[in-house]
Amino acid sequence: MSLEGFHRSVLTPLPSARPWRQYLAFAGPALLVSVGYMDPGNWATDLQAGAEFKYTLLWVIGLSSLMAIFLQVIAARLGIVTGRDLAQCCRDFMPRWTRWPNYLSCELAIAACDLAEVLGSAVALHLLFPRISLLAAVLITSLDVVLLLSLQRFGIRMIEAVVLVLVATIAACYYIEIFVLPQTQPDFHEMARGLLAPDLVSFVQRKDLVFLAIGIIGATVMPHNLYLHSALVQTRRIKGDPVSIRQAVRYNTIDTTVALSTAFLVNAAIMVLAAVVFYGHSDVVLPSGQVVTFTPDSDWIQIAYVTLAPLVGKVAAALLFAVALLASGQSSTITGTLAGQVVMEGFMDWKIAPWVRRLITRLCAVTPAVILIALRGGRSMTELLTLSQVVLAIQLPLAMFPLLWFAGSRKRMGDGRIGPLLLTAGWASCLVITALDIFGLPDAFRDAVAVFTS
Repeated sequence: MSLEGFHRSVLTPLPSARPWRQYLAFAGPALLVSVGYMDPGNWATDLQAGAEFKYTLLWVIGLSSLMAIFLQVIAARLGIVTGRDLAQCCRDFMPRWTRWPNYLSCELAIAACDLAEVLGSAVALHLLFPRISLLAAVLITSLDVVLLLSLQRFGIRMIEAVVLVLVATIAACYYIEIFVLPQTQPDFHEMARGLLAPDLVSFVQRKDLVFLAIGIIGATVMPHNLYLHSALVQTRRIKGDPVSIRQAVRYNTIDTTVALSTAFLVNAAIMVLAAVVFYGHSDVVLPSGQVVTFTPDSDWIQIAYVTLAPLVGKVAAALLFAVALLASGQSSTITGTLAGQVVMEGFMDWKIAPWVRRLITRLCAVTPAVILIALRGGRSMTELLTLSQVVLAIQLPLAMFPLLWFAGSRKRMGDGRIGPLLLTAGWASCLVITALDIFGLPDAFRDAVAVFTS
């Protein structure tokens, strides 16, 4: 069973129940998945894109969010119809020799994602407690296994509730800044042009834009989320008759669309506010009169709290940003560990204690962070965060191809297989992401080496 402790633990109402009761019963899995679309890695790539290129890459966030909705809807459907998660399908339906390469690539992606959580949480701790160095903060984050173990005792619904509060808090802060405060209201006409009318010719000609775009896609369409979503939908107690399955597919599709649309709005807001505050400016004056100076080497993730300064002032802004960033990292930690459990048990049928699993993953993520910060200090956090998202994007095709193959197969899905429209959208998303990966791979490796050697 996928996520054995949570499997079929949430009751669902009869098909004759009111629609709102049906939706509330099925809502939750997509919310947990959406956390991965708002983790510190997203914050880093969104902040860097807005600060350096204004609204130029806003369309990339929109496109990647749309592709994410397609792929997560397909992953949820696979889990509901087959009763297996994606890792189990790969183990059962693909050649045996593919098991180890797929498993190891998934572990690499989870470690890269966990690296983003490590760095984001470390920056948050450093902002909250300036006397704690970034290196010490990175080491402290290794102890967050206690949070996961304490939440798991209360069941999947408690985890979903905690994540909902965190997401709502982040979304409310950025909504107020963009639509309420005059100091940070953007040019909505220019935003619309950046979202709906991109200059693709200039985009292809600039390798720095392509590299950052790959990072945004890697931060948005996360490979391990495809495995996780196909397992989380099985936490609902769904009957095996066709009516119940169709109902579960329908409400999980709605849940996915709502949750990932919210994630898109949060990511777009972070990029837009970074563009308003940072782009074209050499400094910003806070309400207190303090001047924060920007340079080409500015680490955006560490000074991004100034985007909240007009709302609550410098001290409160730093506190609020740090708490939100810490919440983002810790909530992503929860889902990352669940994804690791799904992958390990699905591919290899290994079962180990959650705290052991968490410790191994966290050590894999902490090691490169400790080495880099020890060598270069805290001036390269954004670079390392962006790099972690590029690693995720490169691993994506290895998860997307089998997902689409299984979901479109009548042999595996029967009458529940996806229709031609969704299948076409899924394959189009897969091919676009794979093409971007291939195009940006040489520069990605070069920049990866540069992060550790420059």
